[in-house]
Amino acid sequence: MYQRYKWGRVTHTLLVAFCACVALSIDACAPNNVTKMPSWEAEFTKNKVNGTFALFDNGQGEFYIYNVARYKDSAYLPASTFKIMNGLIALKTGRVASEKQVFPWDGVVRFYPNGDTATNWNKDLTFADAFKYSAVPVFQQIARSIGKDTMQFWLDSMHYGNKKIGAEIDRFWLNNSLTITSDEQLGFVKRLYFELLPMDKRPQRIMKQLMEQERNANYILSYKTGWGNLPDGKELGWVVGWIEENKHPYFFVLNMEGPKGTDLKAARENILKNILTEQGFFQGKK
Repeated sequence: MYQRYKWGRVTHTLLVAFCACVALSIDACAPNNVTKMPSWEAEFTKNKVNGTFALFDNGQGEFYIYNVARYKDSAYLPASTFKIMNGLIALKTGRVASEKQVFPWDGVVRFYPNGDTATNWNKDLTFADAFKYSAVPVFQQIARSIGKDTMQFWLDSMHYGNKKIGAEIDRFWLNNSLTITSDEQLGFVKRLYFELLPMDKRPQRIMKQLMEQERNANYILSYKTGWGNLPDGKELGWVVGWIEENKHPYFFVLNMEGPKGTDLKAARENILKNILTEQGFFQGKK
């Protein structure tokens, strides 16, 4: 089901090198903590996508991963997962006053990529609603208000992906100018959870709250999804976030791609929920 790798003192140098390239942002990386999960490939196969999934148990320092090469070496456009970063900068700089700020609808009827009317976008939205519904036009407006120089400053300060904006301030996270690895995504949400990003805690706390998707007596599940198009025409999907049980956080990143027309929305949900269920989550026993 899985391949467990152990390192002793003799091979400690190899472990350090592995941790440096795979989990730069995971400071709990230690001997005996990396487990490859080839069995997770079945979830990707069932959903007709290729990808990687990584799960980090922060309390125990245990790291579980499928497809190490894609996780650490391949960078992709962040798509709507960049709304976390965009929101942090907007709150920090005052371009957005709070999660309650209202963005009036401009009257333009917009459509989702599949052709359906974007009913959740075509109306006045609070910042919280815009994040919940992943309203691209609102976050494009926010990016324009931030401006290229300020945006670049924060991309550099946060070491976010390749830090490239390119020519379009309102599309660089969608047009493959800005790219980021799964390892960098996991490190980013881990620092956000612990409010360790190089900015005030208030923006971090607000964005953490907005990422919350499910809360009950057993767990809190928080994440942001992303969906974009790669230069070769394939479709790309992301889910980045954490699940918390008994005040114990586990951080995850899901990255996948499939041919044009792939139902990435269903694939993201299926893979995330199935892997977490297989690992014993959602029962409040972790």
